[in-house]
Amino acid sequence: MLKEAEAASRALGVRLQFVEARGLADFDRAFSDMTRARVGALTVLPSIMFTNERRRLVDLAAKHRLPAVYPWREFVDAGGLMSYGANVADLYRRAATYVDKILKGATPGDLPVEQPTKFELVINLKTAKALRLTIPQSLLRQADQVIE
Repeated sequence: MLKEAEAASRALGVRLQFVEARGLADFDRAFSDMTRARVGALTVLPSIMFTNERRRLVDLAAKHRLPAVYPWREFVDAGGLMSYGANVADLYRRAATYVDKILKGATPGDLPVEQPTKFELVINLKTAKALRLTIPQSLLRQADQVIE
């Protein structure tokens, strides 16, 4: 994911600064580092630790006034600014079809590997307002859900 983020940043002419958090104790330091470095925004990469601590991450982003994009809508439901990622409910439904095939005798190794096909963009306008951000109408029109 990091290599892909670097490639995308070069193509967009954006400078990335990676801030690592390997455990819960790293969160405060990471946000302090970002504040000192005057970063303009935060992208949270997919991680079970980040998902489990999404409320804390969302609160820290708000406290440090950092616009943030998250991998899943659960972060936006917790007050985050926006998310773009695979629709988790759709992933679970598709996984259930694999379980069904295996229970009916299919060999797991014979089943094709699938990639997510349904993605969603969710935007929280309350959070945008609190950060004094204006979300372009073109982006709002593309959103699957806008939380007001």
